[in-house]
Amino acid sequence: MTMNLGPLFQPFEDKSLKLRNRVAMAPMTRNFSPGNVPGENVVDYYRRRAEGGVGLLITEGTTVNHKAANGYPDVPAFHGDKALAGWKNVVDAVHEAGGAIFPQLWHVGAIRKEGMEPDGSVPGYSPSGLYAPGKANGKAMTKDDIAEVVLAFADAAQDAKALGFDGVEIHGAHGYIIDQFFWEGTNQRDDEYGGSMANRQRFAIEIIEAIRQRVGPEYPIMLRFSQWKMQAFDAKLANTPAELEAFLMPLVEAGVDIFHASTRRFWEPEFEGSNLNLAGWTQKITGKPTMSVGSVGLTEDFISGTFASKKEAVEQSGIDELVERMNNQEFDLVAVGRALLQDPEWLVKLKDGRGDSIEPFAKKSLAKLY
Repeated sequence: MTMNLGPLFQPFEDKSLKLRNRVAMAPMTRNFSPGNVPGENVVDYYRRRAEGGVGLLITEGTTVNHKAANGYPDVPAFHGDKALAGWKNVVDAVHEAGGAIFPQLWHVGAIRKEGMEPDGSVPGYSPSGLYAPGKANGKAMTKDDIAEVVLAFADAAQDAKALGFDGVEIHGAHGYIIDQFFWEGTNQRDDEYGGSMANRQRFAIEIIEAIRQRVGPEYPIMLRFSQWKMQAFDAKLANTPAELEAFLMPLVEAGVDIFHASTRRFWEPEFEGSNLNLAGWTQKITGKPTMSVGSVGLTEDFISGTFASKKEAVEQSGIDELVERMNNQEFDLVAVGRALLQDPEWLVKLKDGRGDSIEPFAKKSLAKLY
């Protein structure tokens, strides 16, 4: 099988960021950092993908320094001497292999469950104490709480720059804390952080502005956002291009350089009357570089489904459509998740015409860090 993969391998530059190609590894929670410290196994995991030719590595979600930021066991932190030293080792390994790397800065909000590490007595924090519409969990944040979390994101970004990361990604998607502020279903506040979309964006804007103040004008800030939530796959922040513009432009003004538009399947159009996906619309509206993502290289559904044979996985992976969309300049970058989790050499095998040797994703690979 031969494919014209040229658009995937064009260099990319934005501000201080210089990438050897347009392919990123998507952030994927792995739960392999006991004590919330990334060890040599984590270093090796990211190094392998950089050695496989990936241009940008986006780390798994790594938690900012707030008592309620973490929601899962053995997730790496992005604070404390030991955790930051571990991340420094990751950065050095990726750079030695020719790749660039961003940490994904994360706070889970009301996703946090009772008993979760590091202090099981701390509840989830969120705009209105809601996990999902009508489903309470944890506590509603005070304005002091909001200020603490904004500061935690800014501190983490400053640390990322000091460690040598090439930029930062803010996790504002999938129903976690920033998205809980965006989403009417979980933001029922009646102060300046709730109500209108402009008010619901205020928390994210304060985080972005605080980060920009710490890292300077040339350091790349990427925001990951989504329409869908873990709590509701059919949720929408914007039902029309005009609503999407109203959502995006204040974030641009706050300092976002790149938008990582998260969708479950990259080939699905976002609005009726156009084939553009969410990343395509985001680029069209903002003029900013965008990253698309969603089942690249896979034949299975995002949540469930059967897995194809190697041959089917390669031939039906959607790469042709991906390349066509990039040729049409619908978006600038593409993030690949589980295909790279399964096979660190996924990209170089595609490039070298060795598609038949690509290992198709299998659920059992989630149980190991390789």
